[in-house]
Amino acid sequence: MASPEFSLSVQFASEAGALPTRAQVRRWVAAALEQNAEITVRIVDAGEAQALNTDYRNKDYVPNVLTFEYGEISPGTLGGDVVICAPVIEREAREQGKPLQAHYAHMTIHGVLHLQGYDHIEPHDADIMESREAAILKRFRISNPYFS
Repeated sequence: MASPEFSLSVQFASEAGALPTRAQVRRWVAAALEQNAEITVRIVDAGEAQALNTDYRNKDYVPNVLTFEYGEISPGTLGGDVVICAPVIEREAREQGKPLQAHYAHMTIHGVLHLQGYDHIEPHDADIMESREAAILKRFRISNPYFS
């Protein structure tokens, strides 16, 4: 099976330190994609993440990752944005004792899977999504984030 084709824009809108490189984000996105896509991954600070979460989800807190799915933007090509909040990723990695880049990888993959319709609301769906995440992360020698 051929790898999906995709275009990727990586935007850095955060003052955080150890951000992943564009090349890292590209590898993580490529590993998680199952179909052609046009994706923007935007790494932001808390203010922007909270504003987006409030404006689009009516939830007034700072999330770790948000996914905006635009569906099929051209025949066979999905479109969407993945917004990752750097300060939350840093805090969670520290609290969970995980390498920072491993947590960025996880949240990028998590967001890209959401873009393709994966979800974790229902336990059965969560099992499917989490096992898919773990399998992708394993390719990068990153341990299963759900069994640390």
